[in-house]
Amino acid sequence: KFQRREQPMKCPHCGHEMPDGYLLCDKCGEEIQIVPDFEPEIENSITETLSTLVSQQEETDEAETADGESETVIGAGKRSRKPQVILSLAILFLAAIISYALYAYHIHTADYQINKAMSYAEKGAYSEAIACLEAAYADYPEEARILFLEADYYYLQQMDNYALLALMKIIDTDTAPRYAEEDVEEAYGKIVTIYANQKEFGLINDLLRACNNERIVSMFQSYLAMEPEFSYVEGSYAEVIPLKLSSNTAGTIYYTMDGSKPDKNSSIYTSPLFLETGEYTISAFFVNDYGIESDIVTKTYVINLAVPNAPEVELYSGEYTEATMIAVETAEGCKTFYTTDESEPTADSVPYTGPIPMPLGKTLFKFVNISSEGIASEVTTRTFTLRLRGAIPTQTAVTNLVNKLVETGYLDNVTGEIPRQTGVLSYQFSSVLKVGEEDYYTINEYYDDGTGLLSRTDKVFLVQAYTGAAAQLGYDDAGAFMAVML
Repeated sequence: KFQRREQPMKCPHCGHEMPDGYLLCDKCGEEIQIVPDFEPEIENSITETLSTLVSQQEETDEAETADGESETVIGAGKRSRKPQVILSLAILFLAAIISYALYAYHIHTADYQINKAMSYAEKGAYSEAIACLEAAYADYPEEARILFLEADYYYLQQMDNYALLALMKIIDTDTAPRYAEEDVEEAYGKIVTIYANQKEFGLINDLLRACNNERIVSMFQSYLAMEPEFSYVEGSYAEVIPLKLSSNTAGTIYYTMDGSKPDKNSSIYTSPLFLETGEYTISAFFVNDYGIESDIVTKTYVINLAVPNAPEVELYSGEYTEATMIAVETAEGCKTFYTTDESEPTADSVPYTGPIPMPLGKTLFKFVNISSEGIASEVTTRTFTLRLRGAIPTQTAVTNLVNKLVETGYLDNVTGEIPRQTGVLSYQFSSVLKVGEEDYYTINEYYDDGTGLLSRTDKVFLVQAYTGAAAQLGYDDAGAFMAVML
């Protein structure tokens, strides 16, 4: 974690205080040259080399002088030593050149410049440190650590934009291939951190959208606002489609279904959009948790569904005088539903599973076919009136049944109490049913455990509509209705 430090830099020529990062004095116009100090180790090495060579030469001269026996011999010796002196000087000169060359090479290595920059930075001299890094980067542009240090020093001086420029060199697609993948990832991380601290979330979004590295994008995708994805490609369909919209991260999807431009006042997507028959133009955009909005994406869907035929009811509307079953022919691939309370039938209405006993009195039936795609047909309506001339009242039929059940010991009394059991049984008229050649009232049995809540049992009783004889509904071997007399 960085801690920022500030120390003004002064022009060494006029003493004028200069802004951070400037290498040209805006008062006297002098250019500031950041020249690395001479390394003491190298200076000592050169000095030691030269001293050694001089000492050796002096020892040679003394030895030769001691051996000389005359002026002539000495003169001749002096003349003979001239080539040696020249050779020694040449060796000294060569040694100096080599030493300086080594020194010049050393001060231009990346490690030297980086260490020098770090030394300046420890003293708070960030401008000098950055100058060293710039010199190093000019010679070693493949060294990402130079740019990271430069970015750090700019950041510590609150010069975020300059820090970003240094980091951008690492992720630049024209230069990025020369840097290791981990260096590029680290550079993205530092850039995102700076932008996040500045609350420039839009710039983070732009940065990631321009990045073609999926791993890096996935690392910071919470900052990214991509267009919503549609679960179906646009086009024509012959079925109802449950269209799903999804986003790349947490946030909100806003949409419209009429082709209008969505905004933050539009519908919020929470569950699949079921597209039935018709044409739909869906427009949507995504807003992430940082308030960044994606582009709007629009897709058009045309749903062409075949509308099923209306149910065919075998009986016509009219008045009937004997028990009659109402049969309906269901269209292939559809389910039939009906109502008897004058409401419109839907998939939540009573399902038709087989012929329906015609109710007593006047009843309005409404039937509808609904396909597997959820498409409803037109409604078929029938009005039936059933009157059984000479038949006993339905309440009389219920009373006859209860009395018969008490007589047989099935009930303790007419209040419906049950032998050796808790709770009571009650009975309600249901419909008129033809069993064989006779008309019967069907009566359903209900159980009350004492809570007042009725539950229907599996028993259905019959009472002959004209004689009042009680029976239980049964089935013969062929599965046809039969009356089992009580």
